[in-house]
Amino acid sequence: MELVDEEKILELERRIKQLEATKKKDQLSMVVFSGELDKLLAAMIIATGATAMDMEVKLFFTFWAISALRDKEKRAKKKELTSKMFGAMLPRGTSDVKLSKMNMAGAGLSMLKSLMKKKNVASLDDLLKTAGELGVEINICEMSMDLMGLSKDEMIDYPNLNYCGVGTYLADAEESAIQLFI
Repeated sequence: MELVDEEKILELERRIKQLEATKKKDQLSMVVFSGELDKLLAAMIIATGATAMDMEVKLFFTFWAISALRDKEKRAKKKELTSKMFGAMLPRGTSDVKLSKMNMAGAGLSMLKSLMKKKNVASLDDLLKTAGELGVEINICEMSMDLMGLSKDEMIDYPNLNYCGVGTYLADAEESAIQLFI
């Protein structure tokens, strides 16, 4: 009888160790793909909300979302012609992004910004600043930057900004309790 109980305890200990080894970090990993204001706002609100809940937050900005991180005042040096042309067509920073729906040649965007101000909702710039202060990490996909003709010289100053590949995102996502795609 005593031997059976000891075997059960050992089995339970083994299972607990197994569960602890596969336990995810209290971390949120999010792919930010869209460069549209409403989706960027959602990403930043979720990111700052997660840090308020003591979660570690890592954002992976890729493709169209990267344009929102361009500094309006900075210019890249030595770009080839196609990169210059592509860069000219892309939004430059948060003030150039549009809505995903009901943009209506900018009328919808103006209405949303007006409502946000009236209802005291933080702007995208304010949310980015807060995220930086809270330690939200922003990783920019180097391959997407290269494809879109963007360079590090033209990105915003952000305290936790890194450049990496998809492998870094996948490693972060693998150990995160929550993964999102916006």
